[in-house]
Amino acid sequence: MSVTIQQVKAALELVDFDAETAQRKMAPISRAIYRPAEKRGQARLGGVLVLLFCKERTPYLLLTRRRDDLPAHAGQVSFPGGRNEAPESLWETAVRETEEEVGIDSPNLHYLGTLTPIYVPPSDYEVHPFVAWYNSDSLPVFTPAPREVAEIIETPLSVLLDPASRVEERRDIGGQQLMVPYFAVEGHKVWGATAVMLSELVERLRVIHRRDQDPNAAF
Repeated sequence: MSVTIQQVKAALELVDFDAETAQRKMAPISRAIYRPAEKRGQARLGGVLVLLFCKERTPYLLLTRRRDDLPAHAGQVSFPGGRNEAPESLWETAVRETEEEVGIDSPNLHYLGTLTPIYVPPSDYEVHPFVAWYNSDSLPVFTPAPREVAEIIETPLSVLLDPASRVEERRDIGGQQLMVPYFAVEGHKVWGATAVMLSELVERLRVIHRRDQDPNAAF
């Protein structure tokens, strides 16, 4: 399934879209979507950037693989992002972290919209995903931060929209054997919070694709 940036913008602007159902498609069965009401204090806030860019006349998406020796989320595939630092906005957090992790700064970033914030139980984070377009006539030049990023992963959006990219495997999570869904991307397994956020984007794009195929259909 091909996709355009105009379709991405339309997908992010959908009204009455069921984001929770879309997210749960790529969440382990036991994963909490919301922060438990009885949990004390407040969740830490973080911002991540879903960065899109044009390569070979096709929209691509940026992912990174974290170093294997990091204390948290070692070896996992993720979006650039991190903890919010007051007084910056969450958008500013996502942009700052993107510059620090892969060397892309704000002048070339065009804001497209947001995805639904998700809760990450292990770290007690509320993560806010922003979607941006690399607005330049040239390809982005990524410079991975050597202390954090092991690998830059560039993948066409069309790969994620292919149903064959969704796979499941059994994993031990908290002492339980669970079937965990993941996206198979460029030889990597994209699971957990990143897969949950990607799932919402993918399902939004599916709605737009169906609408464009049949403008009179109700969704």
